[in-house]
Amino acid sequence: MHFKTEFLYHIYNRGNNSRKVFFEYRNYLYFIGKIRDHILPYCDILAWCLMPNHFHLMVHVNKTEIMIPKGNIDPLNPTFKQTSKPRTLNYSIGLMLRSYARALQKQEGITGSIFQSNTKAECINCHKGITPAWFQSTFGAVISTSTPKKQYPKICFDYIHNNPVSAGLVKKITDWEFSSASDYYGVRKGSLINPKMAVELGLV
Repeated sequence: MHFKTEFLYHIYNRGNNSRKVFFEYRNYLYFIGKIRDHILPYCDILAWCLMPNHFHLMVHVNKTEIMIPKGNIDPLNPTFKQTSKPRTLNYSIGLMLRSYARALQKQEGITGSIFQSNTKAECINCHKGITPAWFQSTFGAVISTSTPKKQYPKICFDYIHNNPVSAGLVKKITDWEFSSASDYYGVRKGSLINPKMAVELGLV
């Protein structure tokens, strides 16, 4: 994954061999805590959705790396002491998934990979025409638009929130507890997202 500051990204991954990654209610809550700890220091989160076998995040990247003062212990990884390299967003995403996977393996008494090996991070509003106007078919319908740079952020935003409806899990997007849709519709006052930025970007 390659991130640049001030750009929007759609980050997603799913269970290895499409298996479940959330088995119980507490698993969803635990992963939300992981997002808060590992993603918020770098990004503003504009949309998120946790599905039984995958997750989606739409973020605005503010920082791609964070320096840990030399000799200090990284609070997200107590075994790592800062020497010369900063902790990157890539590293933090990997750490989030690895630590969640270990907890799930212990809970379920299972071994092997929980998530697919490569987490995807598609730039939503990059320059020079490299913004993709589609989603991989394994995550849903292929989407196309004539002006992706302008329209794709809104398409991605809506797609993430519509995931539970498209999968037949609920009838309305606000019926699915594990997404940011309820925050935007005033059903819940979540603190994970930045609704002001979403309004400024024309997403809501």
